[in-house]
Amino acid sequence: MPMKDAKKPTRASRLGGRLVGAASMLLLVSLGFVLGVTSSNAMFIRFYLPFMPPLRSATAAAASSPPPQPPPTPPPPTEDQRTGAKGFLAAPSSVMHNMTDEELYWRASMAPMVRRAPDSRVPKVAFLFLVRGELPLRPLWEKFFAGHQGLYSIYVHAHPSYTGSPPADSVFYGRYIPSQRTKWGDASLVEAERRLLANALLDLGNERFALFSEACIPVYDFPTVYAFLTGANTSFVDCYENGGSRSRYRPFFATRNITLARWRKGAQWFEMDRALALESVADDFCFPAFRDFCVGRSECLIDEHYLPTLVSLLGWAPRNANRTLTYADWKRAVNRHPHTHGGEEVTEALIREIREDGGGRCFYNGARNGICNLFARKFSPDALEPLLRVAPKVMGFG
Repeated sequence: MPMKDAKKPTRASRLGGRLVGAASMLLLVSLGFVLGVTSSNAMFIRFYLPFMPPLRSATAAAASSPPPQPPPTPPPPTEDQRTGAKGFLAAPSSVMHNMTDEELYWRASMAPMVRRAPDSRVPKVAFLFLVRGELPLRPLWEKFFAGHQGLYSIYVHAHPSYTGSPPADSVFYGRYIPSQRTKWGDASLVEAERRLLANALLDLGNERFALFSEACIPVYDFPTVYAFLTGANTSFVDCYENGGSRSRYRPFFATRNITLARWRKGAQWFEMDRALALESVADDFCFPAFRDFCVGRSECLIDEHYLPTLVSLLGWAPRNANRTLTYADWKRAVNRHPHTHGGEEVTEALIREIREDGGGRCFYNGARNGICNLFARKFSPDALEPLLRVAPKVMGFG
């Protein structure tokens, strides 16, 4: 029986040889494919993208790059940046600006949500004068303000055609704001009041705001007025409802969601806190209704209704004393205007009578108070000299 050949390959060895051969072939094909793709990409770039520069290695790019430069030196801080919050809280250096009313109201209506300021500051009273041009009683007011710098601010809205100016040493010098034309009984009169409020709100130090005409006077000295206003926990906006006030209501206002139940009347001459001033300047509901109502009407008398009605709509009653602090003699009214006191009427007795008027019925911070009127109107220009004579004796200044 013949013997088997020991060198003859078995089936397993033949299969392993085939696998090794296939793997080698696959490796060669893969290598060729990679080299082909690389070559074809290079040819594509050279043929189709001749504008591209040849690619450089990361080492070559790093060697040819300039060394890194140090960051630029920051500019020195400005004065406002150095002063921080103090610079922000500081009063504007001038009352003149080129803002439109829309821009002014937007800027003035900004209010910090944090009530407590980072630095202690003394509250100021903003005195707002709505006048035609000249201030005939200015010398009396100058004596009233004398010695109390830093406790008050002054803003004057005159007819835009007025080009005069108080003397440079007057507290009224440079205090005339950008203004527009006004007309009695017209919406432009309320617009002027809101313009005065908005300009005063730009100074974050102003906490109380009082409106006057060129015919108004103070009947107390500045310390008394300042303590009364800054110590009050209410505003003083005349706001009442009676048959006379309701007679001016028109169905037009119902279409603007201002009902007869909310309709109010009151004297134009207000004194208010900063919160109510912000509401007035930011109002885009009540005032547009009154303004639209006045279109085409020679007289709409909204100066007696707009602010009292706004106070009513806001539900401000608990925060408003519902009275004015400015006396007027309506017992001798002439053509829907209060009596004007001439120079011959000005006596110590008249000023005392104004100061004592209604003293037993006025409330202050929830309690009865002897002061009802801090100011009075109307006084003619020829009343200046008599007023200057009686001021030291009755008003406490001058």
